[in-house]
Amino acid sequence: MMGSMLLAVAAPASSSALARLVEPWAHLYADSKVIATIVTFGHIASLLMAGGLAVATDRATLRALRLAAEERGRHLEDLSGVHRLVVGGLTLSVVTGILLLESDVETFIGSWIFWLKMGMICVLLVNGYAMTRAEGALRVDAAESSPAWGSLRRTALTSVGLWYAITLAGVALANVA
Repeated sequence: MMGSMLLAVAAPASSSALARLVEPWAHLYADSKVIATIVTFGHIASLLMAGGLAVATDRATLRALRLAAEERGRHLEDLSGVHRLVVGGLTLSVVTGILLLESDVETFIGSWIFWLKMGMICVLLVNGYAMTRAEGALRVDAAESSPAWGSLRRTALTSVGLWYAITLAGVALANVA
């Protein structure tokens, strides 16, 4: 069984082959309102936590950028702790998102909205990496003239936009796909 699962993951498979592979989960998910509720709640709650923290912190970042450089330092100290929580929430959303995908593989794999959402999540992760790089640069040089302040501003604005766009895509996916 494990060998066939590894083969299915390693080799490019059609959506129908993948659907057959996850069919037991799809049936369990479809037959149990409790499981469907728990998985859906886990997905939405983790996105609420990660996205809520991220958007609130992005807002605080944009407000902090109006302050003098020495006052911005306090905000920089808070950012790394928040990012760990956001990454934790994103991790849970990925796990629950995979479970949701496996509940109806053929519908989701064939949906352009699904792929748009996945693409935006990838852009969000790249943006988060760029944000942490800007923060790192500011820990070394937080002078008001540091170009990393501009990078931090751009990544915070991009983050806010992406969180809302991903949320819209998720709602559309649930209602349209």
